[in-house]
Amino acid sequence: MRILVAEDDLASRRFLSQLMSSYGDCDQTVDGMEALDAIQLAIEEGQPYGLICLDVMMPKLDGVKVLKAVRQMEKQHGIKGSSRSKVILTTALNPEFITHPLDPDVEMYAPKPLDAGKLDEMLRKMGLL
Repeated sequence: MRILVAEDDLASRRFLSQLMSSYGDCDQTVDGMEALDAIQLAIEEGQPYGLICLDVMMPKLDGVKVLKAVRQMEKQHGIKGSSRSKVILTTALNPEFITHPLDPDVEMYAPKPLDAGKLDEMLRKMGLL
């Protein structure tokens, strides 16, 4: 599986990348614009990411806006249903944000600080493991 970790916080990015690298090839970006560039390139190369971990609050472009752009790119390239990238939005925002998600296209929300056991459980629920 091809995985993208888009996270501006170094500690969170390292943690997620280390954890996710045991499940597949893991790329990293530090802001929303870099994430969009990486995702677009992957789609154009015919090797889209199976999983994208997006931080909600990133510089240049936040995770929710990145997600909307990703879904539009997928639509333009005919990527539908289960072929679309699975997305986990990571957030340090309050729990209400997680229980009342902003976007129905998000498979999971992961509260920070991130927990390896919970992330593993999320991947299983999404059918990635």
